Amino acid sequence: MGNNGKPDPPNFKKYGFPSYSVAWVPYKSIRLQQKASKDEVPEGDDNKSELEPEISATQYYIAFSGGGGEGRSGIRNVIALGIFDLLSNTLSDQPVAKLETGSDLPYRMAVHPGGDGIICAMPNSCRWFEWDGNIREQVHELGLKTSDKVLTDLENVGQQLALTFNNDGSVLAVGGEDGHLRVFKWPSMEIVLNEANAHTTVKDLDFSSDGRFLVSLGSGGPCRVWDMASSAVLASLSKEKDENFSSCRFSQTDDKTQVLYIAAVTGKGGSILTWNTNTWMRMSSKPIVRDPISTFNVSVDGKFLACGTIQGDIMILSSTNMHIQSMVRKAHLGIVTSLRFSDDSRALASVSMDGSERVTLIEDKKKSGGLSLWIMVFIILLAIAAYFLMSEGLDK
Repeated sequence: MGNNGKPDPPNFKKYGFPSYSVAWVPYKSIRLQQKASKDEVPEGDDNKSELEPEISATQYYIAFSGGGGEGRSGIRNVIALGIFDLLSNTLSDQPVAKLETGSDLPYRMAVHPGGDGIICAMPNSCRWFEWDGNIREQVHELGLKTSDKVLTDLENVGQQLALTFNNDGSVLAVGGEDGHLRVFKWPSMEIVLNEANAHTTVKDLDFSSDGRFLVSLGSGGPCRVWDMASSAVLASLSKEKDENFSSCRFSQTDDKTQVLYIAAVTGKGGSILTWNTNTWMRMSSKPIVRDPISTFNVSVDGKFLACGTIQGDIMILSSTNMHIQSMVRKAHLGIVTSLRFSDDSRALASVSMDGSERVTLIEDKKKSGGLSLWIMVFIILLAIAAYFLMSEGLDK
């Protein structure tokens, strides 16, 4: 039941563990990899659809990670998969797959965009997990399994707080609680950047859509932008007054211009800062919410921004004017720990320490707003016409 005594909506579930990270699963890429590796379908076979059952185009796999940590809480540490149905706006009642990780809490994770698998940051090392499932089965059987691949360069490195792949999955960036920033080529794990003192603590990382830049955000000191061609610092973005940077994301406008957004917390609440990626000058600062922003994301199409707060609220904003498109008060009862837009920008998945998972549909209010404007104009015209008709009647 919800906190207001009403039944929980179908897009809100509790899977039984505190959730710290969420990601959309690139199911089509996984299917292509499975098909190629198993060579199930003969060349020229026109009945491929019979051999390749897959979930509906309106259904999505979502990965969730979390748990009770190393303590004796009795809550297992797990990576779980759920299914979201877009048409019915429904998240599966229970995980359709679950992999326990022993005493290691999978605190942060990154899904490879090409479907290779998932990397998870455990308390002392990063571990790699692969997809598991039978592509011939007529049921949803995508799962996870521990990989034989050992990430030697990420063994015994301490807690990593940020993990991300670039858009094509050829580069992996990892940032640690100790401030160490590591960037590798994937899957060779050839080191590209190895900076032990990038920040006091690395809190967030993101690649630009073209892979040219990596932004790293830490606690204390400036936010740094790295040139991937030279592995050198290209720009340092300074805070103002009482700002505390909390999240960073690159985005791309309709004309292919790159922009950088930084979510900041001040004494007055949460703000979104926008930076020009040619001059690295601050373009704007927009106060968004009175509560601190705990997590932040940008849609793949660049049209929307999403903020989660420590109070459990979720806001979806238009990137063009920073106006709030929709707001879900108490979307979660605890702090929103992670949120992420689907690859088609049609939905937003979010999780919380309170053990809840939610998916929020994205509504483009520009279309409905335009329709409402025309309706208002039509009503005004009718009122004017009625006024003149009444005036003519009185004159007679």
